[in-house]
Amino acid sequence: MLIRGLSIFNLKTVGKGVSIMVMKIHFCGAAQTTTGSQHLLEVNGKRILLDCGMYQGHREDQLRINRDFPYFDPKTVHCVVLSHAHIDHSGNLPNLVKKGFRGFIYTTYGTRDLCSVMLADAARIQASDVKFLNKMHARKGGIGTVADVIYTEQDAEACMRQFLTIGYHMPLPIAPGVTLSFYDAGHILGAAQVVLDIDDEEDGQHKRLLFSGDIGRGNNELLRDPEPVEDVDIMLMESTYGGRFHESGTRADDTFIATIKAAMKRGGNVYIPAFAVERTQQLLYLLNRAYRDGKMPNYPVYVDSPMAVSATEIFRIHPECFNKEVYDFLFNERDPFGFEQLHMVRTVSESQRLNNMREKAIIISASGMCEAGRILHHLKNGISRDNNSVLFVGYCAANTLGRRIMDGALEVRILGDLYPVRAKVISLDSFSGHADHGELINYFGRTGGKKSKVYLVHGEKECTAALKAALLPLHKNGEIHVAHINTTVEC
Repeated sequence: MLIRGLSIFNLKTVGKGVSIMVMKIHFCGAAQTTTGSQHLLEVNGKRILLDCGMYQGHREDQLRINRDFPYFDPKTVHCVVLSHAHIDHSGNLPNLVKKGFRGFIYTTYGTRDLCSVMLADAARIQASDVKFLNKMHARKGGIGTVADVIYTEQDAEACMRQFLTIGYHMPLPIAPGVTLSFYDAGHILGAAQVVLDIDDEEDGQHKRLLFSGDIGRGNNELLRDPEPVEDVDIMLMESTYGGRFHESGTRADDTFIATIKAAMKRGGNVYIPAFAVERTQQLLYLLNRAYRDGKMPNYPVYVDSPMAVSATEIFRIHPECFNKEVYDFLFNERDPFGFEQLHMVRTVSESQRLNNMREKAIIISASGMCEAGRILHHLKNGISRDNNSVLFVGYCAANTLGRRIMDGALEVRILGDLYPVRAKVISLDSFSGHADHGELINYFGRTGGKKSKVYLVHGEKECTAALKAALLPLHKNGEIHVAHINTTVEC
């Protein structure tokens, strides 16, 4: 049943003296869109927030939408359960705390450590965006400021004090009658499927809720496969790639190395725009193995992203997240992400020196969609040289600089100036961290709960609709619903 608004009642009376446990889920974000994951669960008189992500879009929309929590009061939330560290799932936690949330934020060890650097970075990006918006406002003759930051780096640090971490498969009571367990999602370091085992305090009824978070593809270079979860009664399932298929399978290791070698033969640099978390570490591991096995000439590799450098250090201390191959590599041989040809670049002056290098080099730099970060300066310096290459190893959203370059633009604007695109542009999609349509169906088939109620979240409308159509014939004894923003369902 679909209802509006929120209620604190959790028992429904049926006939005389018979009551049925009722949970309510309010969809506050990432419903028919892919950002701003927030789902509020009400059970046994408590409110539990699943994720507290940041809506991501145009600067003005992002600041406006994320500033407030229109569907609930942060002070009334008992606790937060965080699936993983990506900003569209974690990015508004400092604001939640700033506005009065005082409970625990439950997550895995890897997610906690990534959030410690990613939330502070999100605060710095906000400050930069606000400075830009106010500068544009002043140029147009405006008076005063039009924007302010949602939270500061100090707010991000304060938020981290409320994190409480547990490992996979370590059940923990988090509210009256509610026990939390994390299952590996295989998406990024520390990413988890959230399992809540819920018992009604009055009559002992039991229900199991599964929130998928973001599901990985499986057969990942670094991480373990997504785990199956049994006996599910209610499921919140992501639908990001509903109706869409990746062009390449996972583990395109040889293709990646061959692509790098061919690009280097052109005589210039290879620029790789890459997300600082997960994608950069995948590339480093593959390059490490290639150098070890003698499959790569002795080209220097530079990681030019302070966030990527910090994230790589975090990866090293979380072997519990690695698949067996990387785990064995770590203990039997050496650092999976460190090798003789690798140079980690932290300072601005070191980054600037890369633009004057005469030797051929591989430069990995954030951001993956070329919307911010040091990659912009490298592209500005090198995209017009026909002996250079730009290698994309992930998805670029519409209206981003990365997408325009990938789509074959002859000229692009970088940091305010126009540059002709003469570098060779190459794209590989085998590194995507999201399960595609077929992989989502496979994941669903391995999940136990033939009569479960399923609510599709975290996907654009057409993607969610495509996944629903595909799942319906496979779930004849259960229910498949599409979640809608600012609606409440009873379960």
